[in-house]
Amino acid sequence: MFLGQEYEFLGGLFILHFTENNGMAFGMELAGEYGKLFLSVFRIAAVAGIGWYLYTLIKTNAPALAIISIALVFSGAIGNIIDSAFYGMIFTESYGEIAKVFPPEGGYATFLHGRVVDMLYFPIIEGHFPSWFPLWANEHFLFFRPVFNISDAAITCGVALILLFQRKFFMSNPAETAVQKAEENQPQA
Repeated sequence: MFLGQEYEFLGGLFILHFTENNGMAFGMELAGEYGKLFLSVFRIAAVAGIGWYLYTLIKTNAPALAIISIALVFSGAIGNIIDSAFYGMIFTESYGEIAKVFPPEGGYATFLHGRVVDMLYFPIIEGHFPSWFPLWANEHFLFFRPVFNISDAAITCGVALILLFQRKFFMSNPAETAVQKAEENQPQA
């Protein structure tokens, strides 16, 4: 696919739309040549921290849902790092043409300077704001505009689970939990 090319499915409810994301979530980016490098190194450090935290959760027998939540964030972040680190090295630019894989002259970017490919697009509701609506009266409205990838979906689901169940995951007192487990293991009289 070339940049901007898309295929509609289910009457336009689901669209494969090829785009490349230069930076962070929602297309934000750090300026300059070193901004992308800083972002990439920061991502790697964050994933190392998340990996260590996941290891700690597994070792301490944390709730399975907490481990799954952190694992989703961890795996999604690794997926985006791999894409950002290597995609630019193995593909040519895809603006106006189909990208070529492993070109003899090399890809469009160096290590850690590539873009992340986003392709999943679900424009669920489209219309116009009513005339009485403040600020955006009669303006075009599209619900769920972001184009994302599977890694982004994993991160979002992991964070959503953490937010929904954070009290269960993180608010329990370890001493109380140890007492409860000891009481559960006591033989019944």
